[in-house]
Amino acid sequence: MTDSPLTSLPAFRETAARRLGAFEHTTVPDSPGSRRAGVVLCVVEDAGVPSVILIKRADRGRNAGQWGLPGGRMDEGETPEQAALRELHEELGLELEPSEVLGRLDDFPATSGFAITPIVVAPADPGPLRPSPDEVKSVHHVSLARLADDDTPRWVPQIGGGSLLQMRLRPDWVVHAPTGAMLWQFREVLLLGREARVADFLQPDWTRT
Repeated sequence: MTDSPLTSLPAFRETAARRLGAFEHTTVPDSPGSRRAGVVLCVVEDAGVPSVILIKRADRGRNAGQWGLPGGRMDEGETPEQAALRELHEELGLELEPSEVLGRLDDFPATSGFAITPIVVAPADPGPLRPSPDEVKSVHHVSLARLADDDTPRWVPQIGGGSLLQMRLRPDWVVHAPTGAMLWQFREVLLLGREARVADFLQPDWTRT
């Protein structure tokens, strides 16, 4: 029986590399005043199953107390991959090589003015997590199986039209765009093998800051 990418880290790594290799990601073009950031969808084993690392940001600073992926703004001269890996090390103490990047998903145009590039990694031996208390309030894991469940995404109709995505990872754990949108595209493209785009997803008003 073939291992499932939902339950086996090596199987996920193989499947993700193949699907990302065939995925033509979109890039948000530079514009006056635009800012860029890189984040990491980091898949590791937790309780014996492959899971994505999410964080709750520290109670002060940008996006205080919000759910997020490890990552942050690009420094001058950096690529999105370099910025994402640097931030992963600064925030969680994980030091990965560029060769461990499996690929990237679509840039997400956040209402805060950032174009966010998500990169995907699945290190075999990431080492222990060492969260920075200045940037990270808490670290959490969501299993790939939970991400793939039918009842994880919920679409909430909005007054004035459109629907707001809620990724319901647990009863008390709801993640919206931008992070929720990137998790949804990760789920659709890498776990379920579907074509999916997210640039036009609605974002809550509180994400504008």
